Amino acid sequence: MEPIITACTLDCPDACSLLVDSDTKGRIRVRGNPDHPFTAGFTCMKIKRYPARLANPDRITRPLLKVGSGWNPISWDEALDFCADKLNTLTKTPDSILHVSGSADMAVLKDAGFLLFGSLGAATAVGSLCSATGTEACIADFGVSDHNDIEDLPQARRIVLWGKDVNRCSVHTAGLVTKAKKAGARILSITAGGDENESLADQVVNLLPGTDRFLATAVLHRMLERGTVSDKVVSRAFGWDNFCRMVISQSQNDLLDICGISMDELEAVFTFYNSHEPVATLIGWGLQRYRFGGQNVRFINALCFAAGHIGVFGGSSYFFLPITRNINSAWVQPVLHRPQKKFQKPIIAQEILAADPPVKFMWINGTNLVNQTPDYLANVRALKHVETVIVVDAFMTDTALNADLILPCALVMEKEDIVTSYLHNYVNYARSAFDPPGQARSDHWIFRELGKRLVPAVDIPSISECLAASLKTEWLETGLDDLRKNNWIKAKRPRVLFENNRFAHPDGRYHPPKRLDPEEKPPATYPLRLLTLIRKEALHSQMLPADHNPLPTIEISKDGPGLAGVDLNKQVWLVSPLARMPVNIKINSALRPELAIGRRGGWARYGHGYNRIIEAGLTDMGEGAAFYQQFVRLEN
Repeated sequence: MEPIITACTLDCPDACSLLVDSDTKGRIRVRGNPDHPFTAGFTCMKIKRYPARLANPDRITRPLLKVGSGWNPISWDEALDFCADKLNTLTKTPDSILHVSGSADMAVLKDAGFLLFGSLGAATAVGSLCSATGTEACIADFGVSDHNDIEDLPQARRIVLWGKDVNRCSVHTAGLVTKAKKAGARILSITAGGDENESLADQVVNLLPGTDRFLATAVLHRMLERGTVSDKVVSRAFGWDNFCRMVISQSQNDLLDICGISMDELEAVFTFYNSHEPVATLIGWGLQRYRFGGQNVRFINALCFAAGHIGVFGGSSYFFLPITRNINSAWVQPVLHRPQKKFQKPIIAQEILAADPPVKFMWINGTNLVNQTPDYLANVRALKHVETVIVVDAFMTDTALNADLILPCALVMEKEDIVTSYLHNYVNYARSAFDPPGQARSDHWIFRELGKRLVPAVDIPSISECLAASLKTEWLETGLDDLRKNNWIKAKRPRVLFENNRFAHPDGRYHPPKRLDPEEKPPATYPLRLLTLIRKEALHSQMLPADHNPLPTIEISKDGPGLAGVDLNKQVWLVSPLARMPVNIKINSALRPELAIGRRGGWARYGHGYNRIIEAGLTDMGEGAAFYQQFVRLEN
């Protein structure tokens, strides 16, 4: 078959342009588009493995209604009438309706759900299991979450991978870093462990997890002590004197003790940043998954600013671009600012169980919510507390198991859409390469058909109307027909952000953080910090039943408190104050002894899912989930 040009709409920064075809044996093949300026002919393992999801025998392809302890296939008319009947009885109490939408699909048409439920005035889920903490931190610092054009990264002479596992989270960022290194750039990796940056980095500084803000503060202290901060730079900051007093009041020795690093390592980081060559800093998204994740990001930004590496070519602090920045959401805007009751995703079980009025109807799409949010068992209890739970999914996930009705959805490559990126400035056209199997339908189709059945009806524009409206923005010079023909367009954005230190705050200045909170120490009986890091082969919980090994694996150092009194010849359990789960143990001598590392995303129904032992809690900013604040132990 001739290759079909489409695009990946998964929750990944690279937002690749793809070529989809078949090999000589008829097997589906997915490749990176060699003609796309950013994708450049390669893509990640996750999307290469994706065809196995499309034709998987475990896929749900008909609406399923729970009857007793089993599931009855029903028609779409029956399924949509069932949903509409429930909703039509609740329109006078919209707070009893809760819509939860996730990021499994990052394309334009996902907003159709917000339009439908926003029109009803239903409650919505806010906060984040991913990026909002760091995004809010960047907005507090710079007035907006934005950065230099990532395509210029190979021009940088110095790059810091600060908690950024580029090989797992963004293969194209890894490619750009590799290209910069080949051109002579020096690479510094600052890490708590569990990444694969050793092959890229010229130098590695290994610090205690969650202490990144204290390392940044120690480097800032040294800069202020030695007078290396430019008056020209700090003249563009608001409240700089107070910030300096806070930094200088800290003891460098105390800061290093908190971080678990040496004075020589501090000097190495200081020397790297105290350079006349611009330094590009890539901040990992894991740094914001701690209780004070916002402060971690903010103090790193403060270091980048004070060292003069913001607003210059080859520099920048790279974190996250708003996914909608290059498109127009006007077609859904009329309902986005209506008053709606808000439930916080990271603690959603607590909020559902305490809701007044109680939640009577819950719609979940684009997320394996029970699996993805902390405290799995509380999440199950919360869903059982709701009279009617509708789940849109393609597999019998931990969330779908707890639904009253499952609606089968189309997946990536089975529907038309437009996708932007939270890393680069390309807008890609996602063409449907295959028909969805059986009776599976796109989320847009489901919302549009449901809207017709409501009283009064909710009009969801057609696919073409939604996509055409999304392109009407000052950043794009294209229409839908042209995009369908050309497959992508690059938004007209400046290559250098915050040039001359002009920031997006109303006063045009940089705003440093005002406080530095202490890091929680591990309890004596739970000496290990649990980090649930990203996988290379699967995205979050978008795994298949066959992907689950008999038990999840925890990586741990052979030294330190983790294995004290534990017999590795017997079954080992990972234990928190909340719950316990059986695990396999893998010894990793490169890890700090205070760490226990697992790979996120496994399903609880197969004995995986670390969120069963992670307590629900919020970060300091952005209503994020403090996944990495969990302390654990191992026992037999």
